[in-house]
Amino acid sequence: MIRYPLLQKGMTIGVTAPSSGVEPSMHDLLKQAIRRMESEGFTVSVGDTIWTQHKAKSAPARLRADELNRMLKDDRIGLVLPPWGGELLVEVLEYIDYEQIGDKWLLGYSDISLLLLAVTLNTGLATAHGTNLVDLRGSVDDETTAKWREALTTPAGGSFEQRSSERYQIEWKHRSENAEPDSPDDSVFNLTEPTVWRSVSGSDVGLKGRLLGGCIDVIRHLIGTPYGDVRAFRERHIPGEPVLWYLEDCEMNTADLRRSLVQMKLAGWFENCSGLMFGRSPANMPVGGYTAEDVYRDLSEELSVPVLYDIDCGHMPPQLTLINGAMAQVEFSEEKGTASVLQIFK
Repeated sequence: MIRYPLLQKGMTIGVTAPSSGVEPSMHDLLKQAIRRMESEGFTVSVGDTIWTQHKAKSAPARLRADELNRMLKDDRIGLVLPPWGGELLVEVLEYIDYEQIGDKWLLGYSDISLLLLAVTLNTGLATAHGTNLVDLRGSVDDETTAKWREALTTPAGGSFEQRSSERYQIEWKHRSENAEPDSPDDSVFNLTEPTVWRSVSGSDVGLKGRLLGGCIDVIRHLIGTPYGDVRAFRERHIPGEPVLWYLEDCEMNTADLRRSLVQMKLAGWFENCSGLMFGRSPANMPVGGYTAEDVYRDLSEELSVPVLYDIDCGHMPPQLTLINGAMAQVEFSEEKGTASVLQIFK
C-alpha cells in the first residue's frame, strides 16, 4: 500500500539543502522563489543549509541530515522542497530517520531524486519527481511545470492528468545585467524547441504500472545498499503489480548509461517491469558509434517491454511531475509525438 500526502493551502513549505546549497552570488534567486511561495499562501520555513556551499555540498553530512530530519518530522510542514540538486546527497542516506517521516511531500529532481526513491522504497510514502524551488521563482509558470500544484493537492483515491509539453529548453536563460536584484523573472525557462516524444517500436504505445525512477547518475548508487531494495518494496507495498520506470541522465555517455542499466537489471530492479520512459538528456554522447537509441533498443529487446524516450523529465525542462508509487497510465501517439500521463493515487 502506498501512502499519499496531501498539500493544503496555508501549509508550511520546508526549504533545506540535503545536497547542494546556494552560493551568495545567487541568493537573490532563492529569495525570489521563497517570496513566490509566500505569495501563494504558504508559510516558508527556511533551514540554514540553503545559504551555504563548500566543497560540493551545503554542509557536512550530519548537519544536512539533522536539518532534513527535523523537517520530515515536523507536522506543520506539508512539503519539503530543496532549492535544487547537487552532487553528494548520497552522504546523508544513512542518517535519515525513515521510520519517523510524517505524511508530507518531498519534491525535486537531479540529486534529490536519490532521496525521493530511497524514501519511497523504504517507507511506501509517495514522493514527487519534478521541479525544484529555484525554478519556481518566476511570475509565470509554463503549463507543464505548473502541474506540481495539482499533483501535490490531489487526495488519496484521486487522479490527475498531464500532457507532454509543446516546447522544451536546450539552453538556460542568462539573467540580464540590468535586472534589479530580487526582481522576479517573468518566465524562468527558455522553451524554444518543439517537444517530440519517441518510441523504440516506432508505433503507438500504451503503458501502465507503478511509477519509480529518477536520475540514473545517482539512483544507481542505491544498488547493493539497504536503501535500494526494489524487490522488498514491491513485495511489501505493491504486491503483484508491475513497475513503470522513468529514468533520465545528466552526465553519462552511452557506455556508462548502458553499464548502469545492465547493473539495475542484474540487481532485479526491472523484474515485473511493464515499460521504461527515458527523459531528454544533455549528455548521452555516443561511444564507438553506440547511441542512446541503441541503448534503449537493446534494453527493450532484453526485457521485452515498450520503451519511450525524449519524455518531459530531467535536466532539459519543462518536466512532468511524476509520483513515485502512483499508478500511471500512459498513452503515446507515434504520429503526433505526444502523450498523456494519468496518475492515480490508489
